Amino acid sequence: MKRYFAFFLGDGFRAFFMGAALFAPLSLSLWLLAFFGGFDVLPDRMPAVQWHAHTLVFGYGGAVLAGFFLTAVPNWTGAKAARHVFIGVAAAVWAAGRLAVFSADLLPPVLVAGVDLAFAPILGAKIATQLIRKPKPQNVVFLLFLSLFWIGNLVLHLDWIGVTMGDADTGLRVGLLALVSMIIVLGGRVTPAFTRNAMHRAGIETGTPHDPAVFTPMAIVLAALLPLSALVAGGTLAQALLFVIGGMFVLLRGLRWHTRFQWGQPILWTLHLSYGAIGLGLVLWGIAGLTGDTDVPALHFLAIGGVGGMTVSVMSRATLGHSGRPLVAPRAVALSYALIPVAAILRWLGGVMGGVTGGAAYTPLVLASGLLWCAAFALFIAALWPLWANPRPARAPVNPPPE
Repeated sequence: MKRYFAFFLGDGFRAFFMGAALFAPLSLSLWLLAFFGGFDVLPDRMPAVQWHAHTLVFGYGGAVLAGFFLTAVPNWTGAKAARHVFIGVAAAVWAAGRLAVFSADLLPPVLVAGVDLAFAPILGAKIATQLIRKPKPQNVVFLLFLSLFWIGNLVLHLDWIGVTMGDADTGLRVGLLALVSMIIVLGGRVTPAFTRNAMHRAGIETGTPHDPAVFTPMAIVLAALLPLSALVAGGTLAQALLFVIGGMFVLLRGLRWHTRFQWGQPILWTLHLSYGAIGLGLVLWGIAGLTGDTDVPALHFLAIGGVGGMTVSVMSRATLGHSGRPLVAPRAVALSYALIPVAAILRWLGGVMGGVTGGAAYTPLVLASGLLWCAAFALFIAALWPLWANPRPARAPVNPPPE
């Protein structure tokens, strides 16, 4: 048993991707039971809507970040990977945060905040020691985004404690936009690169995706401004314009990577589609700000289609690659790729059509969106669980050259 735990905790992606994949449908199922079923399953200390958003932004999002950074940063820098003891402690702190927030009615608010807020600094300290080995600006900037992610959670908890009033929604938006920021930078790096590599492997040397060098610093500046705007200029005309301009930049950048080749491989088109959802979600959010409409439908489209889609895409690809499997999405995973954008569209339509139809369309559309989200993760878990729970297969022996 001890040897198995050392194996399971030996790679960051195993424990944290499994935790994220299990937590995403579990937390949403509780929300659906409470919101649509009337079951008293959520803590009463904070508004149910805020609990729901917190679980997915900081709970699910935090686990995905940990699994990704603990796996990727050593590859970026050549630093030693985190030991299984650290991964075990970090996973325990993450799980304790989830339990503390769920048990908020039984615990002092300060204790809930302390336990939940401990995770990001632990993760940040570890990846900082790895990034310092080769401190490239395009990698070190993720420490800024992780800090903004933590600040969003802090703002939320200060509201729940009673130190501030009415800032919880600001904290949630800062946290969500910090995740979006990381995807804009990282997705802009890996999406064209993975597509280009796959085309080269297929013998295609022309028409491969190209990203002008100037786009990288532009994306980093935009990514930094998004969560900062929610922190200091939320709901303003300036923020709305930033979202529209930024979203258009992301969409146009993604269009430059378009090839027919990607649509034949689910593990590629999901990256392109999710990156596009980030751009479209920002544009929709900005338009809502310019017109004075609620930003909730656009916010959900961005969170489900953009953040949800890209995190599932990256988790599956990283799992396949680091477990020694071919970079071909299993059918169940490919179906989960397709269900998530449909869930995003339905959730957006539910918010928009709810007001038009007097609320009649809201319940069926939002409920269908939630069920599709849970179904997508059920397929995702069923396909990838064996890869998380079992060792990497042995490489085939290399035969000696003929004499």
